[in-house]
Amino acid sequence: MVAYRGAAILVHRIPTPIATRGARILGRVLLRSMQSKRALAERHQKRLTPSLAGEGPAAMEHRIRETFDSYAQYWVSMFRLQGMTSQEIEASIHVDGAEYIDAALAAGHGAIMAMAHVGAWDHGGAWLASHWPLTIVAERLNPPALFDWFCEQRAKNGMTVVALGDEEGGKTLIRALRKNEVIGLLCDRDIAGGGVQVTFFGEKATMPAGPAMLAIRTGARILPNAVYQRPDGSAHGVIRPPLEFVPTGKLRADIAVLTQRLADELADLIAAAPHQWHVLAPHWISDTANSVG
Repeated sequence: MVAYRGAAILVHRIPTPIATRGARILGRVLLRSMQSKRALAERHQKRLTPSLAGEGPAAMEHRIRETFDSYAQYWVSMFRLQGMTSQEIEASIHVDGAEYIDAALAAGHGAIMAMAHVGAWDHGGAWLASHWPLTIVAERLNPPALFDWFCEQRAKNGMTVVALGDEEGGKTLIRALRKNEVIGLLCDRDIAGGGVQVTFFGEKATMPAGPAMLAIRTGARILPNAVYQRPDGSAHGVIRPPLEFVPTGKLRADIAVLTQRLADELADLIAAAPHQWHVLAPHWISDTANSVG
């Protein structure tokens, strides 16, 4: 905990160019120290960019370095958010598609920001919370004190945090949507298990049913989005139009169709910057079957 708090203080105080260069150095350190994740990262990147397989070892090595550099930049960005004012956050991110949030809220049923683990999603969350009431779901971490610290930092940036798996969490999200607010969900990993099977980059995977279930229950619009890192340490958010969907009344089938549509949108967002996809854990069904990672 002391290390995280110290890193947050240090990274926030140093100039952005130095922090950005430091992130690249940290990326190399992580690559060397997380060798168990390298094979898995390579397997994932081949799925995201099939042409890599024919470009030779140098191209793959470059992509893996980019992936770990981006992962390190995520942490630097997250630490730098601590203590930033809303004006500083606004100046550090450019967002395309914010009008879709306004339109969703004008409809009166709230907005579901369906995010991928791309780039600097905490940066995007801080920006959202500076404009609209925002409730997010966060994965529990060990030790619990670390999770509490993350929740504390996100709360300082204006976010209401619900722990993944919390029995009251679903009710909190529904209440937020019925109050015509915004919720943020990282939707490309089925962390809790029991998700919906989808086709994702041409292979079978599972993704959480939560976004589709919430949209069907409340009428909220699902807005796929991603927040990309820029070389100078700033961020670029891209919000896509709401998913078009007309429920048939067959709940299970409707959830499956809507989740697949979301998976397709997230795949397009990830493909725009595949090296910024920070999933370094088994993701596809075949990953588990082959005991990768």
